[in-house]
Amino acid sequence: MRLSSQAAFAELGPAANLPYPGGHILALQICLDRRGFSANALDGQCGRKTDVALATYCAVKGIPFPDRSAQAKAWETLFPGETNLFTTIYVTPEDRRALVRIPRTPAEKAALPAMGYQSLLEMYAERGHLAEATLRALNPGVRWPNPPVGTAIQIPFFPQPPRKRGAPRVLADILRVSLARREITAFDRHGKLLALFPCSIATEKNKRPPAGEIQVVTVIPDPNYTYTPDTPGTGSKYIYPPGPNNPVGRAWIGLSLPTYGIHGTPWPEQIGRAESHGCFRLSNWNAVRLRELCDVGTSVVIE
Repeated sequence: MRLSSQAAFAELGPAANLPYPGGHILALQICLDRRGFSANALDGQCGRKTDVALATYCAVKGIPFPDRSAQAKAWETLFPGETNLFTTIYVTPEDRRALVRIPRTPAEKAALPAMGYQSLLEMYAERGHLAEATLRALNPGVRWPNPPVGTAIQIPFFPQPPRKRGAPRVLADILRVSLARREITAFDRHGKLLALFPCSIATEKNKRPPAGEIQVVTVIPDPNYTYTPDTPGTGSKYIYPPGPNNPVGRAWIGLSLPTYGIHGTPWPEQIGRAESHGCFRLSNWNAVRLRELCDVGTSVVIE
């Protein structure tokens, strides 16, 4: 099915063929992400993160996990009423003016007003929870990485869940961090799974925290970052300003184990690897979602 306009793409329903290779898997990833079962940067491919998100969703719902051959149709089977998977956004002058160049030296980084996005490709990929290559494939003919003002861009649509006035905020009672599976799960006080997020852990095993229970001690949106040289006596500390390209991204969840936290990252497509200095990294959009589920005192179990 060839669509005549990008606007039509935004109205796709379950019966339509997505005009993108791997489109049905991308649709499945979007539906899972909307429910808190994240496959991280969405790419339209059957991989480990998608398998984990789908298997966890099926386990929670008490339904069989579809084998690989059936996953292309799993979107239509599991989410038959899901529509409006995509939305059209337009490049604005404000988006272009917000772009920055991240310099190399700590002193130059500390002097920035904000550590914003370096390209519209980066900005819109994060807005749509997408891998950058997928954003390009969804929008052929667009002049990436910085299309001109007015360009129409298709990205996945993630509507804000409705919240009744005066209704209490939904909070996690406990977070579980699995070092082996490299994932963070959040549960309410009744044991209901609220969210699953892939994460990165420390490269060096001796920097990974020991198993046990700790607590959340700080929850900071859009934090700054204190850079300290690795070698003592080689330079001053620098305070990097907030922003998506800040080393801890758009959220910091500090833990009662000194120096450890859960935070965002400027490199979402690297999530799931063992590469951090000790903390737990999430994609920025997942760090923001987890931040909204946490409060000071939330229990965190390292497994």
